[in-house]
Amino acid sequence: MHFLPFIFIYRFNYMVITDEIQREMPSDKDRSIGKKLDYKEAVLLTNPSNPSMRGEVDDKYQYSLENKDNKVHGWICLKKHVGFWIITGADEFRAGGPIRQDLTSHVGPTVLSMFSSRHYVDYNYIVSLRNGEAWKKVFGPIFIYLNSNQGDNPKLLWENAKEEMVAETKSWPYAFPKSHDYLSASQRGTVTGRLLILDRYIREEHIRAKYAYIGLAPPGGDGSWQEDAKGYQFWTKTYGNGYFKVNAVRPGIYNLYGWAPGFLGDYRNKGDIIVRPGEETRLGDIEFIPPRNGPTIWEIGIPDRKAAEFFVPDPRPELRNYALINHTEKFRQYGLWDRYKDLYPSRDLVYKVGESDYRKDWFFAHVN
Repeated sequence: MHFLPFIFIYRFNYMVITDEIQREMPSDKDRSIGKKLDYKEAVLLTNPSNPSMRGEVDDKYQYSLENKDNKVHGWICLKKHVGFWIITGADEFRAGGPIRQDLTSHVGPTVLSMFSSRHYVDYNYIVSLRNGEAWKKVFGPIFIYLNSNQGDNPKLLWENAKEEMVAETKSWPYAFPKSHDYLSASQRGTVTGRLLILDRYIREEHIRAKYAYIGLAPPGGDGSWQEDAKGYQFWTKTYGNGYFKVNAVRPGIYNLYGWAPGFLGDYRNKGDIIVRPGEETRLGDIEFIPPRNGPTIWEIGIPDRKAAEFFVPDPRPELRNYALINHTEKFRQYGLWDRYKDLYPSRDLVYKVGESDYRKDWFFAHVN
């Protein structure tokens, strides 16, 4: 596990993860006297110092983010109007690609900058070196940002932190590091091209891959980038016309990977792509043929590596986290797996093609 932890004194009590997920938090003591739930990280607050939190669940995994979204998070001292933020200008050194999830901030108060870990994955997801294999990787730099104001609205500190995050992202790669292993902008290359989809069961002509994910990662098999922790990865999204540009790529040998929302399967180029310092590698038009054996007869949901369209139940009233109610991260509520047997006490879910609606009738998670 690779991460940078920061632990503060108790006065930092308001945590911000996203525009939606931000709240005053319980203390470590509140957790220590609470009721342990199905796993040690999840605690029911039974007698918190803030009575309004009684009956809520606290669990650090509820505040996880995907790498692509984990750009800025932190804590605010409500009494002094001071913010402490971790800002990550790029994801190139993080393991697992853009949709790999990991921890952010949680009770402590603690704020993490996660590079790689075993959270959500098995024990094979580690950097394994054998027979004297040499390995080197630059993690960071990570920007630690403190701000303050004279008001009493924590959202203003958060908005300022987001503005700083945008500035840091635009400044990547930084010019100040003196290490020879950290490469400046002039020592990096660019890769451009256009992703086209050919699915003759939809139309005979190529379809421009709108807002598809496209990335450079170490050579491997289809989807191998998801398990890569050793190398660097560089990801972007295509424009509406299918064109893409991957900036600030470290020189090296890569495969090009991708997927397009609305289409099954993964794209991977057949040959290696060599990136050289100061050069643009023009790939031109590249073709992705989604796997098929025939026309679509029926489908449940949307092939986009999400489950946002499926039915996510409300948590049991006595096991809620009020910061996660009625928004896109609702699926992180504690104990939703047990709601399946509440909804289907005598038999498993039966989905009738042509009659059922996956927004209401398809449980979002696979359970035992």
